[in-house]
Amino acid sequence: MRYVKYKHESAIRFGVVEGETIYELDGSVFEHHSRTGRTVLLGDVKILAPCEPSKIIAAGLNYHAHATEAGKSAPAEPLIFLKAPSSVIAHGEPVVLPTTDHKIDHEAELVAIIGKRCRRVKRENALDYVLGYTCGNDVSDRTIQRRDGQWCRAKSFDTFTPLGPFIETGIDPGNLEIKCLVNGQVRQHSNTSNMVFSVQALIEVASDAMTLLPGDIIMSGTSEGVGPIKPGDICEVYIEKIGTLQNPVIFEG
Repeated sequence: MRYVKYKHESAIRFGVVEGETIYELDGSVFEHHSRTGRTVLLGDVKILAPCEPSKIIAAGLNYHAHATEAGKSAPAEPLIFLKAPSSVIAHGEPVVLPTTDHKIDHEAELVAIIGKRCRRVKRENALDYVLGYTCGNDVSDRTIQRRDGQWCRAKSFDTFTPLGPFIETGIDPGNLEIKCLVNGQVRQHSNTSNMVFSVQALIEVASDAMTLLPGDIIMSGTSEGVGPIKPGDICEVYIEKIGTLQNPVIFEG
């Protein structure tokens, strides 16, 4: 099932995407819902961010090759951190750079969207609590990251968490091709099978520390090839079976 959250004629809805058609739902995908019988074309709506998380939980150094390019060893246990929910934007919306003097990088990531409230989940049951998956870009200000010595501020600027365009259900998060393209040129190209810790392991560790709520997201880390973005760039995150998240990059001084 492919879900989308969208705005059409001032109304915000969830729908099921089949081809270029959206089948409107009468409620949220996080609650009981059914089709209303009304449809709209995908090209006639504004696609919104797929969820409004109370928490963005992200994994650091979760691909072996990315840890190597960062000059570090892969962590012995999941290295998780939080990003501000106010950093979320949708497919098509601009990533706004706060300055042109800093090194600001793209990070293509598979994102798991929690569908049910959960606490202290074991990894063998973790996917039971996932609604589905989407594309994410963990935009990161490396200049601030190095200065602060931790990651929260550097990754939490407004617009630094593009998500979307769809929520895809019923897929294996452990074997998906993932790419990042900037202006059509491939910067990152890997597979989620190269993650150090699986989505299931990340959910187990995160839920051991905090209650996960419907709409919360787990960003599963990025592969090697991260690099800078600048005003005028078009950044795309492609994930097999989900689609392509595209965002322009701008600077508003």
